[in-house]
Amino acid sequence: MDRAAPRGLASPAMRTFAHPDQMRHAPRFFLMRGEVRPHYEVPERAEALLAALHRLGLAPSEPASAASRAALETVHAPDYLDFLAGAVADWNGLGGAGPEVVANVHPTPEMLAQGGRPPQGVVGRAGWYTADTACPIGPGTWEAAQAAASCALAAAAEAAQGRSAYALCRPPGHHAYAARAGGHCYLNNAALAVEALRRAGATRVATLDIDSHHGNGTQGIFWARGDVLTVSVHADPNRYYPWFVGHAEERGAGAGEGCNLNLPLPIGTGDDGWLAAIESGIAAIRGFGADALVVSLGFDASEHEPLAALRVTEDGFARAGAAIRAIGLPTAIVQEGGYNVGLIGTLLERFLTGWGGI
Repeated sequence: MDRAAPRGLASPAMRTFAHPDQMRHAPRFFLMRGEVRPHYEVPERAEALLAALHRLGLAPSEPASAASRAALETVHAPDYLDFLAGAVADWNGLGGAGPEVVANVHPTPEMLAQGGRPPQGVVGRAGWYTADTACPIGPGTWEAAQAAASCALAAAAEAAQGRSAYALCRPPGHHAYAARAGGHCYLNNAALAVEALRRAGATRVATLDIDSHHGNGTQGIFWARGDVLTVSVHADPNRYYPWFVGHAEERGAGAGEGCNLNLPLPIGTGDDGWLAAIESGIAAIRGFGADALVVSLGFDASEHEPLAALRVTEDGFARAGAAIRAIGLPTAIVQEGGYNVGLIGTLLERFLTGWGGI
């Protein structure tokens, strides 16, 4: 990393990254409380965020360069990447298959304890490589996921030079494990940015996830790592996705023990409680002695979200941007959730304006 460069700056030259292939993912299947409903993670999300960048005078100058297979394999298992790349073709070879790859069975802990392994058929592999039904794979999904990853890697390259940058990543990534998709996520963009920073010379990297959902995939990827601090501020998983993890007692294992911090909040928490939790996360990041930061920026903590669990205002997001910027670290800001298409552009404007120097 270039340690002589200004740290944590967001200036008129702050670079942003997007890629047109992110629009190719248009999922249809979404199961909610026993009903199939329209999917929330739509291409219009990226359009709204891109429009906000234009309003701020921070439009991406050119598409991010394609993410290499080698870069993806710094986080993701090769067999999982093969599945994502070939799932649609394999699915279309089935008789009577629907328009998207959606699993109808997933391996249980009992199956795994008995030596369960990935099957050969695509129906079984879909269950093996996905955690839930919120991540259908259709035409364009793989291309869009690669495009989102390329944006995260481009922002990390900026942070490696001592600057800060924003990556418009769609689909999001923080629920994706090393070998499993879930929660609208296929490739873990934030984790890829962390690995890129480590390989660029950062001794220690911190992640701060302020999406309303726990960053379970990021936690899982770095669970046993002592060189990466994962911090997640999110709604109580006892009542909210991902349901099974995200509790305060989860602290990491092995070399990573103590390097995972979850700050779950009661359903309905507003600005004051949310910002106080972010400040606790910031204190942990400072104590960790990180050289660089990756922010998983979700806007689904907004009070106006369709599945609102938290009640954060526009002003709250602006204050969060200012607080995180004050850490003073080179930062890759990686877009995660936020599904109120009419509002997320405004929230991005408020966050980046709060960051300062726009």
